[in-house]
Amino acid sequence: MTTIDPADAAPESADNEYHEGGCVCGAIRYRTIGQPANVIVCHCTWCQRRTGSGFAVIPKFTRAQFELLSGDLNRYRSTSDESGRWLDLEFCPNCGTNIGFLQELRPDAHAIDAGTFDDPSWLAPDRQWFRYIFVRSSQAWSALPEGVEHHHGHFLDKEGPGKP
Repeated sequence: MTTIDPADAAPESADNEYHEGGCVCGAIRYRTIGQPANVIVCHCTWCQRRTGSGFAVIPKFTRAQFELLSGDLNRYRSTSDESGRWLDLEFCPNCGTNIGFLQELRPDAHAIDAGTFDDPSWLAPDRQWFRYIFVRSSQAWSALPEGVEHHHGHFLDKEGPGKP
């Protein structure tokens, strides 16, 4: 697997790239502009619960890179058992689709759930900086790709990155 060096993660030519997405019922539509700062693949139990899956794939944009085109997002504030910080889940009030979240840790960031993009295939480890976090909570049936940057907890934890 080819991974990208963080210094090369957001090329200048991609600054004006637009990607649209939305919810299952179509009430929510959004657009992102440019490349995300990174793409987090989070295996924490909170992301497992909120997505109904073994992990979440979360491109991280700035709030200025996110534009709500239609609909109104509902928010639910959750406080982390581990860090004590809040995260505001954003979702469609009609169908309940998770669109993403805002977080106390990075108040300028807008996290988007990758599966809500109309075509999420533009996200790829050879184009963006992928980080796998909270792998200590990963499910046995959810293997990491070989050689990826991964962290037992959050990447800001002092334990540093791991290598398989």
